[in-house]
Amino acid sequence: MMIKPSRAALLSIISLLLLAIAFGSLHALDVAVPTSLDTMLITLVLSFTVLTLWDAWCAFQQPLATCQRVLTQTLSLGQHSEVTLNFSHSYRRSLCLEYVDHLPDSFQLESRPNKVKLQPGHSSHIRYRIKPLQRGNFVITGCAVRIPSPLGLWSVQYFLAEVSHVRVYPDFNRIQSGQLQASTHWLSQFGVQQQQRRGSGLEFQQLREFRSDDSIKHIDWKASARKRTLISREYQDERDQQVIFLLDCGRNMRSQDGVLSHLDHALNACLLLAYNALRQGDAVGLQTFAGPKRVIAPAKGPAQMSTLLNRLYDIQASQDSADFIAMAQQLLLTQKRRALVIVISSLKEETDTDLILAMQQLKKHHRTLLVSLREEVLDQLREQPVQTYAQALLYCGGIDSLQGRYNSQLKLTQQGLDLLDVRPSQLTTQLLSQYMAIKKSGHY
Repeated sequence: MMIKPSRAALLSIISLLLLAIAFGSLHALDVAVPTSLDTMLITLVLSFTVLTLWDAWCAFQQPLATCQRVLTQTLSLGQHSEVTLNFSHSYRRSLCLEYVDHLPDSFQLESRPNKVKLQPGHSSHIRYRIKPLQRGNFVITGCAVRIPSPLGLWSVQYFLAEVSHVRVYPDFNRIQSGQLQASTHWLSQFGVQQQQRRGSGLEFQQLREFRSDDSIKHIDWKASARKRTLISREYQDERDQQVIFLLDCGRNMRSQDGVLSHLDHALNACLLLAYNALRQGDAVGLQTFAGPKRVIAPAKGPAQMSTLLNRLYDIQASQDSADFIAMAQQLLLTQKRRALVIVISSLKEETDTDLILAMQQLKKHHRTLLVSLREEVLDQLREQPVQTYAQALLYCGGIDSLQGRYNSQLKLTQQGLDLLDVRPSQLTTQLLSQYMAIKKSGHY
């Protein structure tokens, strides 16, 4: 507990000090001052001193206020959440309480009032909103409060230990909201373009009456002869396939675009694609490399979504460089069944020979897709007008970097590798579109 003089006390002390200086100056100048005024000044000083000491003693003796924080224990990255603070006290008088909630540095706090009026025998509450800017485990240790003394001459400040443990998950509110219905409608909300089915990777689902937009190839002639009307076979995408994500958690993924890092963008896209793949009846797994080691075996069903979230929400990009050969060897040891393997990284200008060798090894056993995140600033720099010498240097540097990336991608595509080079903000849409195209092609 810490006690400080209030503004009223400081103003009173300054006023008494000015009076004392004035009276002293008059005495020094041999100006006649009534003795009663001197006596009055001394009485004021002594009375104020006694009242100040008594008020300080009462401030130490008064019971502490209590605080209870109410908020959800799981927050979503970059999304606002409401926090409620309930204050109560056992004083016989109303008072104005000032407070500061001790939030982690990575929590963005909206403007909010920092005062609340407390009435005796009642609990007062205040609400404010926070927005977490980093995933992981966080602790809100408590709340610092300040209340006035009975006479208002002192301000008593102390800390209320109200601990709240919070988990910040990737931004997954769009799925948890429950507002997304059919898969086609859900994907259209992200701008995903679905292609027509082709190939033979389709499973028979049911027979139904022929429609005008059905292909003649899908007519079941035997059933049509029995029913004496055209009957068409209805197919669905092949199910029970496997999707494996290989997620780079090294230094290349530490780049920041907006409030999110490349790793955050990649993790959001992986989880949304995993959700869609699980809805399609596929099994989903994930392995990380060049950072925290997480190996999640492919599995089907809604429980796998919870497993992915709980195992991945706290991973952070490390300072390590990516070892693509070790990444491929690890997957080939653990994944024997053919799968769609999606490698997500942020490739720089120079193509790593190990990357080409690793992707070629994976391609022998699996259907592969290499996803590279491109810095938004490079595209923005290319679109900005050039008016000064410094801007010209930046523009040339950006063009040179983009040309280096293009040459590296050309080497990869010449090796027959499927490559998706995309901005982080467009990763979710592009990755979902690519998955649906592969799914409908029937060629895992």
